[in-house]
Order: sequence, then structure tokens, then C-alpha cells
Amino acid sequence: MSVIEVQGIHKNFGENEILKGVSLSIEKGQVLVLLGPSGSGKSTLLRTLNGLETIDQGIILFNGRPLEQSEKAWQKVRPDIGMVFQSYDLFPNLTVLENILLGPLRVQKQKRETIEKEALILLERVGLKDKAKVYPRELSGGQKQRVAIVRALIMKPKLLLFDEVTASLDPEMVREVLLVIQDLAADGMTMFIVTHEMNFARQVADRIIFMDDGKILVEADSENFFNQIENSRVEKFLSSLAF
Repeated sequence: MSVIEVQGIHKNFGENEILKGVSLSIEKGQVLVLLGPSGSGKSTLLRTLNGLETIDQGIILFNGRPLEQSEKAWQKVRPDIGMVFQSYDLFPNLTVLENILLGPLRVQKQKRETIEKEALILLERVGLKDKAKVYPRELSGGQKQRVAIVRALIMKPKLLLFDEVTASLDPEMVREVLLVIQDLAADGMTMFIVTHEMNFARQVADRIIFMDDGKILVEADSENFFNQIENSRVEKFLSSLAF
């Protein structure tokens, strides 16, 4: 059974149609990478899978059950669908540990002693255990993004969404974040990743989807996408990235 499945979804912003009948599915333990030019609808699609954007038409199924397009319904499943943004969104007035514990304590009503131990284990996993008591302003961009990933992981999601998480990082900080995601993939975490890092996409993806103008043009496994797909739009996109 798919963790999440999308059937013919459409999304409009006023008269501008952003998603034009998109369908896809992600199996448990699978890493799906979404590629495409700016403005193709990638981030909008990702946000519909977390209820941050409503859809105008179509169906989204989570664990085989259709999701009602209401905030109340999304609140119930959102802890199971974690999302990491390119902007980190850490609270500057809270320490790293306090940022991570906010969701489990307030949303899931977990016991602080138990969840704090789990948070420290996760911070150690991403090489930031020594930063537990510092504030976000004391961290580099790469460190902030790793904290954001831990904040998502602490909720024990069944699916993790990544929206261009390295886009705002300096080149030397990109690798440390990508290594964490690769480690999660090796552990079998189900992930849907929007990225412009082609080498990373090739290494981590089980499947790759290419979007343009609100539609899915190509879907293939990683090796076939980069070596065998003959599509002029894909070729133009890859050449523009000097890949």
C-alpha cells in the first residue's frame, strides 16, 4: 500500500492554474525526488501533501484513506507527514532543544523526560548534540537545517517532505545536510524531496519525477532518468544546470 497517493489533483491561484491533474504515489520506504524548473508547481504540490495548500479538484489518500480537505482533518494526520523547508523556521527565542521539543510536548502531549532523551539521540545522530542549549542565531545555516530535520523526525512521521532544503545554504554547508538525508534514506525513511542538487538526486532517489507547467512529464527510476530518458524538455533542464 502507498503511504500517500495523489489522484488527478488541480490547484488554482485565482485564474492561474498551478497543478493540472497531477497523479503520483509513494510506497513505504521509497525516496521520490521531484525535479523541474522554477514555477513548474513543485513546491505547491509538496504543500498540498501537508495540507498547507488546499486542492480544487482530485483526491489525496494517506495510508489508503482519502483525506478530507479541511484544517481539522489535516491536524490529525499532519504529525505523520513531516515537512522541512528551506527557511528553517526555528524560533529565535528558544534553544535548539526547546525548538525540537515544542511539537511533541504541545501537539502530541508526550512526557518531557522521554522525548528529551530521544531529541538528544537525534541531535547526536546529526552531529549537533553539543548545540542542544544554544540559540539558532549561534548556528550556521547548515546546522539550522539539521535542527529542522531533527524537529521533523522527533514527531516520528511516516513521510518526510523536503522543499529545497539546501537552496539557501552556502555550498560548503550543502553537503552536511545532504549526508543526513542520505542517512535517513539508508534507514528506510519514506521521503519526497524537491531539489536542484542533481548528483544528490541521482544518489538518493528510487524514482524521479520531472514536472513542467503544472504537469508530470516524466517518471522513471534514477538510472533511467539520467541515462536513458529522451525528452527534450528534460535535456534542456539538465543542460541549464551544467549537469
